[in-house]
Parts: sequence; structure tokens; C-alpha cells
Amino acid sequence: MSRTRSYHLACILASAAALGVLPAQAQVSNAPPPPQATAANAPQNCPVSYDQLKKAVSDAVQKPSGGLPVNEWAVVVNRMGAVCAVAFSGDKPTDQWLGSRAIAIAKANTVNAFSLDSYAISTANLWAPSQPGESLYGAAAANPISPSEIYAGDPSKYGSKDDPIVGKRPGGTIAFGGGLALYDQSKKLVGGLGASGNTSCADHNIAWRMRQALKLDNVSDGPSPDHNDEIVYDVGKDGKSESGWGHPTCGMTAPMVAQEITSGTVKIALPGHAVKPSEPPPSTTGQEPNAPGNSGGLPAWMR
Repeated sequence: MSRTRSYHLACILASAAALGVLPAQAQVSNAPPPPQATAANAPQNCPVSYDQLKKAVSDAVQKPSGGLPVNEWAVVVNRMGAVCAVAFSGDKPTDQWLGSRAIAIAKANTVNAFSLDSYAISTANLWAPSQPGESLYGAAAANPISPSEIYAGDPSKYGSKDDPIVGKRPGGTIAFGGGLALYDQSKKLVGGLGASGNTSCADHNIAWRMRQALKLDNVSDGPSPDHNDEIVYDVGKDGKSESGWGHPTCGMTAPMVAQEITSGTVKIALPGHAVKPSEPPPSTTGQEPNAPGNSGGLPAWMR
């Protein structure tokens, strides 16, 4: 082949490569490799691993919550709001309410977004101030969740290590029980936990048990009477919270369980649960959430 012909052939091959018409094996790409599986996309500085979260939620639903006998979703985000892990207590995604996956994500984002190193605010604490006419009315519509991210990917992977939402920041704000900020041993805020799949009152108790099990409950201060982020049951018949940080009772036995596990304070009389001042409330430990004996009682100072 002459030099002229070789030169022309080289020019043709170069042009073909630039236009992308050469076979794939003949081209050299400088583009970055495609993203790996979502498990590898987990963000940095995650306070909880998938396995830790899975165990925590599975164990928590086996204990009294004062709610329904159902399974639960759990989500953890890091301090920048990126999803670290999504897990459920059942055997498959459809063993718990599918809609609660998105709610758990939003709860985790809420507490991370509205808490500080020095002051924790649970999603339960936000119920009263977010009501019409109150100081944070409209807060529940802030930071809207991203549906395109929440529902992206293969639904069969929801709640697994490869959940498509891992590593993303979908946002969301929720103003009812089930979200708790996470604090390490130095009392530094390291992320948020969201639990959903039951009544919001039971979700709070479940999240509380989970946070304790994960040893990320080192709260410095909060709006409750005990200076933490426990749920406060002080909403009267008029729908108003005495403290301004209260939450409804959900109509079941969650307030009694909350007293037992110190996840809440009851400031109102609950029908059928009043006891004599000298009579301590019965224990709920080891009983089913809706068992007849799981009713508890109110000490004198609460009546």
C-alpha cells in the first residue's frame, strides 16, 4: 500500500472513530464508568449500616408499641440528608404498608433537618406547632419530597441493601410521630431515623427502641418536660397542646407504652386508664401491644 493510500485510510479511520461508527471494540472511551450497584453508592459518614438497621427494626416490632400488630419500615440518613439505609421488619416489601417507605424517608430527613447538636426535635414534637394558627403552620409542606427519586428503580429491591434510594437526598417533611434525630456518644448530631408502618404514636415508640438499641440516643436537650425529644401527650379535647409541642394519642395504648419505656410524657387524662394516686401503673413489658393488661395508668400529678 502506497504512503498516500495509507495516509488517506488513517484519516478515514480517525473520522469514523470521532463519529462513533466504528465497532465498540475499536473505540477507546474516556467517559467515566457507569455507577455500580446502589449498595456501593451508600454515602460517607453513615451512622448506621444496613445490617444494624435491619436488626434494630426487626427486634423493635417484637416488643409492645401500643399500636397495630403490623410490620415496619425504617430509614436512616446521614447529617447531609443522604439516605444510608432502608430496611423493613417483614420478609418482603409487601409485608408492610408500601406507602410507609416514603414516609419513613421523610421522617428521617425531617429530624435531621430541624435538629441541632444542642437541641433535638422529633417529628412528634412538630405536630402541635405545625397546626393552623400555630407558629410553624406550613412546615409540613416545606422541603417537599422528590417522587421521581422515591419511586425510581426496581421495587423488588426496596428495603434491601440495594434499595435504589440509597445515596440520594429525596428530602421530605413529616409532622407526626416516628422520626428521631441520632446522636453519638459525644452528643453530636450524626443523622436521622424514620420509622413508619403503624400508628404515628406506635411509630414513635418503635423508633425510640431502635435508637436506644443503636446507642445513638445521647440527646442534650429538647422541647419536652424531660428536656429531650420524647412525645408529649398534652393535646386537649379542643385540639390544643398545652406545651405547644404536643401530639394526639392515636386512640390506642401507645401513651401507656411510652410511659413504660420513657419515650413520652402524658399530661392529659386518658379514658379508662385512671388509677389511684398510690397505685403504680401496671407493667407492659413482654405483653402484646393490644393485650388487655397493657393499659397502664396515670400517676396523680398527671391527672
